[in-house]
Amino acid sequence: MRPGERWLATLWPLVHARLPAPPARVLDLGCGPLGGFVPFLQSGGYDGTGVDPNAPDSADYHRVEFEHLELPQGVDAVIASTSLHHVADPAAVIDRLTTTLGDDGTLVVVEWAWETFDEATAHWCFQRLGQDDENWLHRLRDEWTSSGQEWEHFLSGWANGDGLHRGEKLLQLLDERFERRHLAFGPYFFPDLAESTDAEEQAAIGAGLIQATRIDWVGERR
Repeated sequence: MRPGERWLATLWPLVHARLPAPPARVLDLGCGPLGGFVPFLQSGGYDGTGVDPNAPDSADYHRVEFEHLELPQGVDAVIASTSLHHVADPAAVIDRLTTTLGDDGTLVVVEWAWETFDEATAHWCFQRLGQDDENWLHRLRDEWTSSGQEWEHFLSGWANGDGLHRGEKLLQLLDERFERRHLAFGPYFFPDLAESTDAEEQAAIGAGLIQATRIDWVGERR
């Protein structure tokens, strides 16, 4: 199973539990080339649609950036999974989400607080990387090693260079525009680790060995 497939299969039960009942209209923001949660939604009786420039080429997807989408109105729920920390202007995107959601619409956000990715967590992840496949964690490890920098300084420069928004800032913007119903933190790195599952990452979090860098946030339109 590819990392993206592991992520979706693991997160779907958590996302599903926060959605209104089918046949609700659900928009998956940043669904990516695998189609995100849209196949899960449709198999569960939802009216699911995905938005992403790299989405599958089918009628169930809008292959465009969300900022340029002609917004559907009265959507019952929006899922935004690891998409907000990449957008150019998260405040503008979150404002658009309030527009597309209907009254009492639900927003389910899964995000990454990169600023909590401390050195202990980095070492834990790098020790569990596979030898055969290369992913973003391999590249991050190699760039850090060659930089000669302290981890905190290196990570900040890497994130700023990639234009990543801090998780705490995203939470602030979400809480300003929606009524928060749920907030939790959990495992994030497991799909890209060859020698760890989400349960093992959660156990390390619970033991205080590493940080929980995934944000699970749910809110409703005011």
